[in-house]
Amino acid sequence: MTAAATDRSAADAPAAADPLRVMTWNLWWRFGPWEERASAIATVIAAESPDVVCLQEVWSLHGDSSAARLADTLGYHHVMTDDPFVGRRGEGGAGFHNAILSRAPLDDVGCHALPRSDGTPGHRRVLAARTTLRGHTWPVVCTHLEYRFDQSALRQAQAATVLRIVDEARGVPDRDPPAVVCGDFNAPPDSDEIRLLTGRAAAPVPGLVLSDAWEHVGEGAGLTWRGDNPYQAGSAWPNRRLDYVFVSWPRPKPLGNPVGAHLAGVGPVDGVVPSDHAAVVVDLHV
Repeated sequence: MTAAATDRSAADAPAAADPLRVMTWNLWWRFGPWEERASAIATVIAAESPDVVCLQEVWSLHGDSSAARLADTLGYHHVMTDDPFVGRRGEGGAGFHNAILSRAPLDDVGCHALPRSDGTPGHRRVLAARTTLRGHTWPVVCTHLEYRFDQSALRQAQAATVLRIVDEARGVPDRDPPAVVCGDFNAPPDSDEIRLLTGRAAAPVPGLVLSDAWEHVGEGAGLTWRGDNPYQAGSAWPNRRLDYVFVSWPRPKPLGNPVGAHLAGVGPVDGVVPSDHAAVVVDLHV
């Protein structure tokens, strides 16, 4: 499968001694007051100044996209998945994507389908790429798993697929920079699917586990799906941490070790809450 890629002039990078800052955010597609939300999203990303941004629920329409607009506005390179619904929606329907933004060019781009419950390729995607920042080439993987409450078994199969893709994307584990794996996993930390990723259950890929950055250095519950978000009025979901930044293990420690983590985009920007999810921002040791 292919992934669209567009180059943009990179913003000035911080000094080499600074950590690598990674951000993941579900942008809530074109729901709600999406045009007003777009400005708030850009404001939050600019304020956080991440080196790499992994995005879910990116929209596209007639050659335009929310990822391209952010890249243009903020000075990033970007890549994006294909539209899994092309040909299955009416004329003029907007696409649904994952995307990666980086201060540096992105290459070795791959777009992979996650399975449905019957094992056939579904509409969920994994986007993988490499980007060279702080003197290291980092594999970056962005995904968005099935959302339904009752679909843990499917998410476990999708999580196993993500691990196999990470295994293909990473270099020599004890020598090369670890893979950075981000996204909306639609599952809390104690779920079977997250336990599978973090080594609390039998590893689908021998010799590969993901470190949960929030578990390393985050403070508090780190809830990204929140009852205090006005877009959650009437939601059947409880407060949960659904969005993650992971780092592959083994890795040549301390390279890639999480050194800081916080939430962003929780409150309103000029009266507008940016998304139905909070963003996760993580700093990694370089």
